[in-house]
Amino acid sequence: MSERGAEFFGKWITDNVMRGSVGADIISVAELTTKLFADARAAGISEDEIEEEVGSAYEAILAAINGPPDFESE
Repeated sequence: MSERGAEFFGKWITDNVMRGSVGADIISVAELTTKLFADARAAGISEDEIEEEVGSAYEAILAAINGPPDFESE
């Protein structure tokens, strides 16, 4: 397991994805995923290290943009 992959992802999300400032459309999430992996490679962290801890990076970024589900509004 790669704890540093999870730590990198968490910091990256904090630094790069602020709720409400990024749209949750397919293109922006795909672009953010590409940027995440490029930044990780530059830091010496592989895509596998991140996805080993967070699962699909694409889905994790999408979840970070959308925030937790709001069950009260359903």
